Amino acid sequence: MLKRFGLILLSLLLLGGCGQPLATGKVEKVGLLVPETINDQVWGTKGYRGLLQIQSSLGVDVFFKEGMNSQEDVEAAVKEFDRQGVNLIYGHGNEYAAYFNKMSGKYPDIHFISFNGDARTKNTTSLNFKGYAMGFFGGMVASHMSETGKVGIIAAYEWQPEVEGFYDGAMFENKDMKVDIRFVGHWDDQKKALDVLDDVLDEGADVIYPAGDGYNVPVIERVKDRGLYIIGYISDQSDFGESTVLTSTVQHVDDLYELTAERFNNGELKSGNLSFDFQDGVISLGKFSPKVDSKFRERIGTFINSYKETGKLPNQ
Repeated sequence: MLKRFGLILLSLLLLGGCGQPLATGKVEKVGLLVPETINDQVWGTKGYRGLLQIQSSLGVDVFFKEGMNSQEDVEAAVKEFDRQGVNLIYGHGNEYAAYFNKMSGKYPDIHFISFNGDARTKNTTSLNFKGYAMGFFGGMVASHMSETGKVGIIAAYEWQPEVEGFYDGAMFENKDMKVDIRFVGHWDDQKKALDVLDDVLDEGADVIYPAGDGYNVPVIERVKDRGLYIIGYISDQSDFGESTVLTSTVQHVDDLYELTAERFNNGELKSGNLSFDFQDGVISLGKFSPKVDSKFRERIGTFINSYKETGKLPNQ
């Protein structure tokens, strides 16, 4: 994959003219590494938007590199970022936790942030989305709207907590629901995901939850062609068609970027593994399709509000 280096620099005059504050804390410059591209309209794009939010809120220079998918690539990128004066680096994926653990000792003045990994050194942090609850509520919607009595989840990996959540939510809504669970084994293998999708649809599932950011867009398009339903993933994907996308399980990665950068800037960001959920304002359900009846929307909204307040789901 082509490796590109992106640089975003706004002048102090421009920042001042927009009424944006200049950084006065620990953040000097911020770097972003993504394994594929920032133009995928899902996970990579969310990371890039988060980077821009940091630039806007803290008034710092930000940099990004794409196609960073090996230890060698990451080491070269971090070395370059270090020369640029970057002291906060986001690795946009779980694979970066291992990379950062290995190299963080060489760069004690840089703080490294990854996602859904295991941060083990004093200048590394892993941000973990608690996916179970969002999967649960997505499963409730899928089960409620299924006409065939069968729904499907096409996940990347077995360890994703939203998989179990989706199953439990679907069964909570309808104890007789059949849930077809399949795994692609990769975040971005579109061909395999579509092959799996065809099998799931042939088995009768009429609501699909494509829980893999690199392939859920083509899955949505194929399900749309079949006149069936989707639960969107990562982003609010209602733009793909409100008749197709019933709702989405949204991870507000961009807001989490800004939140953690502000914490680091204030000297409040902890090392190790941090978890975030609905209560933190970084996970939500997206826009509902008009096909989802208002009575059910009100009911699930009550469950979500209760979960935010008590930390307990309706099956607990």
